[in-house]
Amino acid sequence: MSSRTPSPPPTHSERLGRSPVVRRGGQWWLVTGSGPILATDPTFTGELDRFADAMTAAYQAVADLRSQQDNPPTPHPGWRR
Repeated sequence: MSSRTPSPPPTHSERLGRSPVVRRGGQWWLVTGSGPILATDPTFTGELDRFADAMTAAYQAVADLRSQQDNPPTPHPGWRR
């Protein structure tokens, strides 16, 4: 399921929310107090990929809502509120 390695490769990393899981170089790592553990189980890493995609979509939806609040639509002539 997983294997211990000294350290993940030094590339761009992306934490999955507030979890102890990080994606680096296309691989998922579980970050523990005793060091990182490479996740190699395809079912588990597939779920992490799907969860990361869902979180990205949620963050984008929140950003879109905030943008709409910051830029309210302009009233059109003839419209009454």
